[in-house]
Amino acid sequence: MFRRSEQDKRPQVQIFVDGVAVAARQGDTVSAALLASGVDARRSTAVSGAPRLPYCMMGVCFDCLVTIDGVGNRQGCLVPVAEGMQVEIQKGKREIGR
Repeated sequence: MFRRSEQDKRPQVQIFVDGVAVAARQGDTVSAALLASGVDARRSTAVSGAPRLPYCMMGVCFDCLVTIDGVGNRQGCLVPVAEGMQVEIQKGKREIGR
């Protein structure tokens, strides 16, 4: 659904999504990198298990919740990528201690 512009010459950054290496671009948010990569970034809600994708991309809707470097319930649309970042697609509610 999304693809990068061929004019985007920003340096690449490698992140890991559920253990798989994904190429992002410096300055991307986690959500933007997930959408551009083609990775299935659908999380599931805690109550009904309904699938959600990043939606508003500005921190209002909370549909982009992911676990980043072991910390759950992070809004992927607000967190810039960093080299080697570990991202997990959040399935259901956040686990205690994460």
